[in-house]
Amino acid sequence: MTKEQKVIEYYLICNKLKDVIRTGWLNWNVQKERLESVAEHIYGVQMLAIAINSEYQYNLDIRKVIFMLAIHELGETIIGDLTLFQIDKKEKEKIEHEAVHKILNNLLNGNEIEQLFLEFDKQETKEAFFAFQCDKLECDIQCKIYDEQGYVSLNSQSNNETINDSLVKELLKNKNTSWSTMWLKFSQSKYPYDENFKAISNYVLNNKITK
Repeated sequence: MTKEQKVIEYYLICNKLKDVIRTGWLNWNVQKERLESVAEHIYGVQMLAIAINSEYQYNLDIRKVIFMLAIHELGETIIGDLTLFQIDKKEKEKIEHEAVHKILNNLLNGNEIEQLFLEFDKQETKEAFFAFQCDKLECDIQCKIYDEQGYVSLNSQSNNETINDSLVKELLKNKNTSWSTMWLKFSQSKYPYDENFKAISNYVLNNKITK
């Protein structure tokens, strides 16, 4: 295979993510004609990372973070966008790592890129942990946007298995709780946000963010 063929093959694989709709929005029956794709999420989380690093002055390699975020959904070109409600975390990691290895196998720098993907998954370096937090928070913010725009009704969730999760049910006990309030509080209890990410999350939780 020529270098040119390898470039185009890799590009075409990644290009598939433009057509992979984020599963969470489908599960919650978001009634918007055009829903966010995985590729759009990747762009959004990269922009969020740049802004957070700018304002909170994290002492990290932001270029490495952006690279990690560019490839962190690479496996979804093969396995699709699987949520924590659909598959065990360890099982997802296994099939996703296999998929990423297969995708990168033909690239000259494939092993280097794969190691960066694995670093993101382990969350052991400051760049990986920062990127992980950005990944989760970006989803929370998008949820709030959809909610404020009126695209979700909690009364139209008969086919949504996620709503039966024990923590989700607990957070929705109060009939006045909105979809995005539940989502943001779920993330705050589920993910180890640092104080800056908690502050941003709470701002989104307590304020109207769309104009």
